[in-house]
Amino acid sequence: METYLKISHVGKQFGQFTALKNISLDINQGEFICFLGPSGCGKTTLLRAIAGLDLASSGTIEQAGRDITFLPPEKRDFGIVFQSYALFPNLTVSENLSLGLRNQGKSLSEVDAIVSQWLETIALPDAGHKYPNQLSGGQQQRVALARALSLSPGLLLLDEPLSALDAKVRAHLREEIRRLQRQLGITTIMVTHDQEEALAMADRIVVMNHGCIEQVGTPQEIYQHPASRFVAEFVGQMNFLPASVVSEHQMRIGESLLPLPAAEFTRGEQVELGLRPEDLHFLPPGQQSESSLLVQVEDLEFQGTFMRADCKLQGAHQLPMIKVDVPIREIRNLGLSRGHYLHLHIAEKHTQIYRQSQ
Repeated sequence: METYLKISHVGKQFGQFTALKNISLDINQGEFICFLGPSGCGKTTLLRAIAGLDLASSGTIEQAGRDITFLPPEKRDFGIVFQSYALFPNLTVSENLSLGLRNQGKSLSEVDAIVSQWLETIALPDAGHKYPNQLSGGQQQRVALARALSLSPGLLLLDEPLSALDAKVRAHLREEIRRLQRQLGITTIMVTHDQEEALAMADRIVVMNHGCIEQVGTPQEIYQHPASRFVAEFVGQMNFLPASVVSEHQMRIGESLLPLPAAEFTRGEQVELGLRPEDLHFLPPGQQSESSLLVQVEDLEFQGTFMRADCKLQGAHQLPMIKVDVPIREIRNLGLSRGHYLHLHIAEKHTQIYRQSQ
């Protein structure tokens, strides 16, 4: 695939504070990328460096083979949508959409045709005469999106565009943005702290922490094979169980000995297992395996399609509760209820393992 945006060794200082540390990333033509991470991780700073709103302190940024590192925003080829919509309150929807088009030197008839087309595209064909405060938050954000896209930019930048909306509107707009992006084939970068949003929308996710990139991968790669304990903890639910390596092939969890899932650890090392609640399963009553732990079900929480069981590992009171997601149809077969003792099977292929120093 053709590289559209090339970020090489980009750093950003604000006085003594380092917001970005040596960031390198290639983004392909037509890709939908999400910068994901907690507040203060550097994701918005990186987006602003790409837009020229905050110039990089070091490194280079190239767009379509052109060095844009120090260009002012108006000399760059992008459209941007902010969390706050940033529509002009004193202009109608049509006037908000037409402003940039008129600045591009388009004729009145061209402007009217493009505005009408975009109002249709965002399913607001009759809203042209309305003012922003007469629209809902979701409608305003669709207008902001149309305004950015109507100028036919090569790159679309989205800075947490859905975080001010309620859950139902957010889910609907998420689908709309993704559909539009695919239809137009526009290279898109979205900043979000919402892991569900990133997993649902992105071709690739860039997980950031403390100004560094922790991992770049498809949603499936990030979720199923987190490269670090931080990624494992930040994306999705994860149980962490401390263990000690007792031999080349075995580890100890509490009082139990289990097969060691990876070979690169030495005897005496302290490790942590990362286990997704949906990857754990209870064995039928009375059964156990060489990779199972005896647990007691402390609590059950109904979650619609599954039941989440909080379990206590026997003989290890200081260890955290283990969360297990059990499909509803299995609850009946297991006869699962509070206080039950069952063996919990740990599948090696679904186990992440991290050194405790991480």
